[in-house]
Amino acid sequence: MAWTVRDRVGNEITLTDERWQHIIEGHWELEQLLEQVLEAVRSGTRKQAAADPLKYRYAKTFQNLPFGYTHIHVIVRLASSKFIITAYPKQVR
Repeated sequence: MAWTVRDRVGNEITLTDERWQHIIEGHWELEQLLEQVLEAVRSGTRKQAAADPLKYRYAKTFQNLPFGYTHIHVIVRLASSKFIITAYPKQVR
């Protein structure tokens, strides 16, 4: 299974089941937050990585995330195949 979303600049980005399993194994607190992870890509802010021009971090604030988290960050590779590498929750004050 795979999910595909478009970011705010029109890139079609895929989250594969393999990557989703990787994400929830390392960040189990996101297991019930798939839609929020995808929404962070759809409408979050986007910042290019300094060391890798094909890697971007998407970040979005969400209300009512568990364990006091306030944001979801998603790391995306924008090469010929555009895909989510990982995602993680973050607490930003």
